[in-house]
Amino acid sequence: MELRQLRYFLVLAEELHFSRAAQRLAISQPPLSVAIRQLEDELGAQLFERSSKEVRLTAAGAHLREQAQSIMDQTQRVKQDMRAMGQGLRGRIRLGFVGSSVYRGLPEALKSFAVEHPLVRIDMLELNSAEQALALQQGRLDLGLLHATRAPAGLQAHTLVIEPFLACLPAEHALAGQDRLQVAQLAHERLVLFSREVSPDYHEQIWQICHSAGFAPDLRHEVRHWLSVLSLVSLGQGVSLVPACLQRVNFPGLVFIPIAGDHPLSQMQAMWLPGPAQPLLESLLTHIRASISQLQRKSRPGKTT
Repeated sequence: MELRQLRYFLVLAEELHFSRAAQRLAISQPPLSVAIRQLEDELGAQLFERSSKEVRLTAAGAHLREQAQSIMDQTQRVKQDMRAMGQGLRGRIRLGFVGSSVYRGLPEALKSFAVEHPLVRIDMLELNSAEQALALQQGRLDLGLLHATRAPAGLQAHTLVIEPFLACLPAEHALAGQDRLQVAQLAHERLVLFSREVSPDYHEQIWQICHSAGFAPDLRHEVRHWLSVLSLVSLGQGVSLVPACLQRVNFPGLVFIPIAGDHPLSQMQAMWLPGPAQPLLESLLTHIRASISQLQRKSRPGKTT
């Protein structure tokens, strides 16, 4: 059964006249008669009663008219959906994100994207950087926002944020009053840090910063979320080196101080599996970049409490 046959059938069922139906379909009458006969043969049922005076639907024909109209309506909806998806107006994005992206413009980007794309559904999943890389490689995410300095095998990446690390100290810490710190001043401090398994690139960067200052960090607490880092530091359980964006959390009992010297920078990357053009992802990335730029214009790294 072909959609063409169903279309011919529906027009004839409405006109109940072969000549008028053929005229509406812009075909001659013989091809219409052949198509209807083939459809009846395939379905094993007579669809029309024909006489020299009239054409009438049979009971089978009346039943098929309802089914055929439903099929044609659904076909039209599929066409419209596919056209909208191809134009980036409708669809679904499975978005992975690290916690710090919330303070790097992601909420604002999602809000502006939703205004422009009200028919697009975004399913968000908070995962650490290692989990996101694996999910992207396995096709379980469409887009990931993660901490990395390089793209894992098979993934395409775009750098969204490059910003310095700041020293994060309890507000009552002896060094909290300084405008700038040397990393070496933290040599005897307990460090709160992401575990290597959770964010290998970030973990390695902090170790590089400490080693460049001549010491190995005294690692006491390894955590999985940025809010855990800030909570432990605020409770006096250690100090940390964190991306500058975490100043925006406004977590009580903390001080953020720039560190002197040239050091590795914190990076947030957008990553995805390369493939055909993906207008929805491209549009979302445009909104994310715009939100990040707006935030960066409003604030610059510095000592805050």
